[in-house]
Amino acid sequence: MAARMHLTRLALSHFRSHRRAEIDLDGRPLAIFGRNGAGKTNLIEAVSMLSPGRGLRRAAADEMMRRPQSIGWRVAAEIAGPDIRHEIELRAEAGQGRGVRVDGKSQPQVALGRIVPMLWLVPSMDRLWIESADGRRRFLDRMTMSFLPGHGDAVLAYEKAMRERNRLLRDEIDDPGWYAALEARMAEAGERIVAGRAEAVARIGAAQAEATTAFPVADLAIAGPTEAGDFSADALARGRGRDRAAGRTLSGPHRADLEAVYRDKGVAAAQASTGEQKALLISLVLANARALRDGEGRAPILLLDEVSAHLDAGRREALYDEICALGVQAWMTGTGSELFDALGSRAARFEIVEEGGESRVLPR
Repeated sequence: MAARMHLTRLALSHFRSHRRAEIDLDGRPLAIFGRNGAGKTNLIEAVSMLSPGRGLRRAAADEMMRRPQSIGWRVAAEIAGPDIRHEIELRAEAGQGRGVRVDGKSQPQVALGRIVPMLWLVPSMDRLWIESADGRRRFLDRMTMSFLPGHGDAVLAYEKAMRERNRLLRDEIDDPGWYAALEARMAEAGERIVAGRAEAVARIGAAQAEATTAFPVADLAIAGPTEAGDFSADALARGRGRDRAAGRTLSGPHRADLEAVYRDKGVAAAQASTGEQKALLISLVLANARALRDGEGRAPILLLDEVSAHLDAGRREALYDEICALGVQAWMTGTGSELFDALGSRAARFEIVEEGGESRVLPR
């Protein structure tokens, strides 16, 4: 039986447009509606901060402070599941990163991923398949981190060592011992990154294959280095001359790309229509949630911003049915309450209104 983890309470203080908000929740999906600019995305961005990383907007802590006060922000939440309950508090002061406390004790960000996995889909991701590989790698790494919370540590370790190596390359410093130490760290972290990504893609593929769903199946593949020998310490050492000429590291897991093919049509996701690309993304998020629930025994929290965009009424209803069948707490936003009519009483409803430059959350 999967642990049905969900927020039972959320409290915000001076977070973007929300000067203060307190919400009690019962575990059902949430239908959050309001006009553009009212603060819907700000609300679910606050929830996304309860996971490792910089949240669904990838913003710096200072950017989330309510203006003009800029006195810092606070996000507090209670998370519950079968025989499990945690209190999480995040705080950020001006000029400082966020601090994390779990059950009253300071914790590193990675600890958040071990409490409850969180997945999201936001409008900026609608162009995932047709823009640069950076966004696809982030998407792949978040999927991987949902299964393997330590994946985030490996990515950070690799990127830190690579930045230091790139600085040596740009400054034309020739110190074999220094390079060797950094390249050994990159190789060790890179091996973990590649193995984790491969496991995540395999598990997503299995979850899609075993499901009956109204959404199209995406066959995934990772382009780029997949064997340890491609980015071993020896391979990095051999490439120093080439990399020095470029001023940066030219090979490694940071150059990987995620490829997807719409199985039924046999076309790359980048060639699919806008609506098909959105449906493929939704399919992957649902498969990720299904794989976590069935394989890890942990049902994730889903954050789906403007999820109805590019979906017709039939697809919207199918999405809601699948979310409810998964038994996950999904936070879904849209401009009008009618977008969530198919959910009926299966969802809690909240309207976000803006009054005097301040967002308010009203139960409906």
